[in-house]
Amino acid sequence: MKKLFYSAFAYTIIGLLSGLYYRELTKAQDFAGETQLAVVHTHLLVLGTLVFLLAMVLERSFGISRSKLFNWFFWLFSAGLVLTVGMLVVHGTMTVMGAEAGAAIAGIAGIGHILLTAGFVIFFLALRSVAFGVKSGSTNVVTADA
Repeated sequence: MKKLFYSAFAYTIIGLLSGLYYRELTKAQDFAGETQLAVVHTHLLVLGTLVFLLAMVLERSFGISRSKLFNWFFWLFSAGLVLTVGMLVVHGTMTVMGAEAGAAIAGIAGIGHILLTAGFVIFFLALRSVAFGVKSGSTNVVTADA
């Protein structure tokens, strides 16, 4: 529970700071165009803060961390978010500074998105296992609430 709380808190702080960075950098460079820096703030607040706060609620309700898959979710999702946001910052900063971003930046961001997707899938598998008593790979549901 503490790990989820501190993660949500950290992503909130970083998300707010990223909004400040976007505003100040574009203002300092007198930049008025489109940049990926504009979405860093929302990515961090939604995918970082809200997802981990939701996971806290599900931990309290179902004990989702009892699932063997929970740590996989936490670390895959976190790595994916850091990679994705990091590349958004790099690409966005390069755009503001007038530099061309190469294909490698898009490729690394793509890997981040793949890790986020894998994290979400594992999250739902972990939730299913604790909410319905379903083991990984099993299709049998043990509760009558289905």
